[in-house]
Amino acid sequence: MTKPSIYLDYNATAPIRPEARDAMLRAFETAGNPSSVHASGRAARDIVETARKQVADLVGVVPGSVTFVSGGTEANALAIGSAAFAGFNRIIVSEGEHDAVLETAAASGLQVLKAPLDADGVARLDWLEEALSDEGRALVCLMLANNETGVIQPIAEAAALVRAADGWLHVDAVQAAGKIAIDFTALGADTLALSAHKLGGPQGVGALVAGTRATIVRQQHGGGQERGRRAGTENVAGIAGFGAAAEVAARDLPSMANQGTWRDALAERVKAVSAVVLGEGAQRLPQTLCLAAEGFASQIQVMNLDLAGVMVSAGSACSSGKVKASRVVDAMGRADLAPFALRVSGGWASTEQDWISCGDAWLAAYSRIGARRREVA
Repeated sequence: MTKPSIYLDYNATAPIRPEARDAMLRAFETAGNPSSVHASGRAARDIVETARKQVADLVGVVPGSVTFVSGGTEANALAIGSAAFAGFNRIIVSEGEHDAVLETAAASGLQVLKAPLDADGVARLDWLEEALSDEGRALVCLMLANNETGVIQPIAEAAALVRAADGWLHVDAVQAAGKIAIDFTALGADTLALSAHKLGGPQGVGALVAGTRATIVRQQHGGGQERGRRAGTENVAGIAGFGAAAEVAARDLPSMANQGTWRDALAERVKAVSAVVLGEGAQRLPQTLCLAAEGFASQIQVMNLDLAGVMVSAGSACSSGKVKASRVVDAMGRADLAPFALRVSGGWASTEQDWISCGDAWLAAYSRIGARRREVA
C-alpha cells in the first residue's frame, strides 16, 4: 500500500498556490510584450503592474520600489552590485547568511567581514556596532529569517546602527515573506530581496525592493525594462503568479502563525528523546523547526522520513542534492550537532496532521536507529 505523501519542505520551495497557477494561465493567454505600445502590449503591461502592486503591498511599499528579477539570488546580487557601484568598499555579512549572499559578497572583490551568531543563531549587534566604527562605508547584509533554523534577526535594531554609520542595509527576506508580516519602512532596510516560489508562486521570479536611500544600478544590460534597473523582457506569466501568491500570502498570515503551535508540539516530542531544538531561545518563523539528535545523521533522517512518505530537508536546498553538515548550526557554536541537523518547514497547505505524522515517522526511525546501534554495541 502506498503511503500518503506529506510535504514539509516549504523552506526549499512551496507548492504553487491555485491562485498563482490561475493567474499564470490567464497571463499565458496574453501574447504581448509589456514594452509594446499596442493593445496586447498594454494588456501585458497591466498584468505586470498589477502584480507589482500586489508584491509591494506584501511589504508595505509603493509599487515603484519593486524591481522584478529572476529570483532571490539575483535580487541579492543586484543589491550587492549596486552598493559596490555606489562606493561602499566593504561588506559585513552575518555567519548565517544564505550562500547567495555569502558567495556574491566573496566574488565582489571587496573586503568581507563576517558577523558572528550567538548560541540561538542571532547576529551579535555589539560586534556589528564595533565593526561599523572602523574606517570605510559598509554594506551590511542581514537576512530577516534564517532558512535553516527560522531564527528572526533584529533588523530594525541593526538598521539604526547601519544608518548611524552611513551604511547600506540589505535584507534577504526570501524565507520570511508570506510567513510573517513585513513592513519595509519599519525594518529600516535600504534594499530587500524576495522570491516567489518560497510563498507559493512560481520558481524563477523574484523582486528587489529599494528604499529612497538606495540607487539600483543594473547588472544586466540591454533594454530599459524595469525602469532601467534590470534589462530583459519581463517574465509576464511568472510575475503574474508572483503577484497572486503575494496577495494570498498576505491574507493567510494569521493561519500561518497557527503553525507555531504544531511546530512546538513536534519539538516537545523529539526533545523527550534527547533531540535538541536549534534556535529555540530566539524568535522564529512559526512554521520552521530545526532539530538535531546526536548520532542520527542528517541524511539518514531525510532518507528514513522519505521512505515513510514525509519530505523534509537537512540544511538549505543545494543544487548538488548532497547533504552536508549545517554551516549555520556550526556558526551557532554547535559543531557537534551540525552533522545531525534536520529542518522541518510547513506552509500554506500544511495541516496539523502533517506535523503529527512527521513526528510519528521521526520517532519510529530514531527508535530503529537506536536499536541497531545497541545491537552493534
